[in-house]
Amino acid sequence: MKAEAVYKPAAAKLRMTKKLKGSNHNNLAGYIFISPWLLGFLLLTVWPIIQSFYLSFTEYSLLESPTWTGTDNYANIFKNDTDFTTSLKVTFIFVLFSVPLKLFFSLMVAMMLNKNLKGMNLYRTAIYFPSLIGGSIAVSALWRNMFNLNGYFNHVLAWFGIEGIGWITNPHTSLATLILLNTWQFGSTMVIFLAGLKQIPSELYESASVDGASKLRKFFHITLPMISPVMFFNLVLGIIGSFQMFTSAFIITNGGPINSTYMYALFLYDKAFKHYQMGYASALAWILLVIVALMTAINFLVSRYWVFYETDGGKQK
Repeated sequence: MKAEAVYKPAAAKLRMTKKLKGSNHNNLAGYIFISPWLLGFLLLTVWPIIQSFYLSFTEYSLLESPTWTGTDNYANIFKNDTDFTTSLKVTFIFVLFSVPLKLFFSLMVAMMLNKNLKGMNLYRTAIYFPSLIGGSIAVSALWRNMFNLNGYFNHVLAWFGIEGIGWITNPHTSLATLILLNTWQFGSTMVIFLAGLKQIPSELYESASVDGASKLRKFFHITLPMISPVMFFNLVLGIIGSFQMFTSAFIITNGGPINSTYMYALFLYDKAFKHYQMGYASALAWILLVIVALMTAINFLVSRYWVFYETDGGKQK
């Protein structure tokens, strides 16, 4: 009896030891498989982030070793650099108009494509396809040709007897052309909205129809609340992407005319690769990170009042 009592704990301990060894072996295999990605993440993402944070407190021109200057870069940015204020103002205007317009049009198109009609998959593919090349240099060059003084858009206006202008050379309309281009690139946002619309139970619309609800009432009382998490997701991604907008401004207007399209990312690029002020540009990059983080945090705080989830009576935790 005593031998049996001693044997059982020993056997259990042996099984536990084998189980732990097997678990450690599986963990090691997992780490080996993810090691290429992990190595790339550490060397190509984490290490450059650490370096840029250090360089933001230095004077560095790529040709000489970094010289520690403390917070001088940040002080110059906020006190003496008028281009910083200009680029930040232009970027905020761009975000303020482009993000809501993109969300609106992508949602409207998603609702039109959320129908069981013959050939609908072909329509969805055709509408989404421009987004695959929407941010490319070729599309930006095409957009520049469309809205210059002798562009296609002015030719269309001429058919109706309207004299066009140089849309991208006019400081009052140049930013609007970039906003329009960003709105046109709604494919990815539309696909996410479409996925959210398909998750709405059809019984809700049927019940609302029985109660005599109009289409507008269904939209505001069923569709919007049900897809509010998806809208919140697209809103956050849209704001982050708009603050980083560079290609269109660089190719179409190069920040002009009169700095009317001088986006923050373009200003950062000029400091880094035209003036070789890498330390200054690193400080600008970290300021942009803080701005985007604050905007995202504000969205998360405000979301509790308009984003509805399936838990806690429809409210998020």
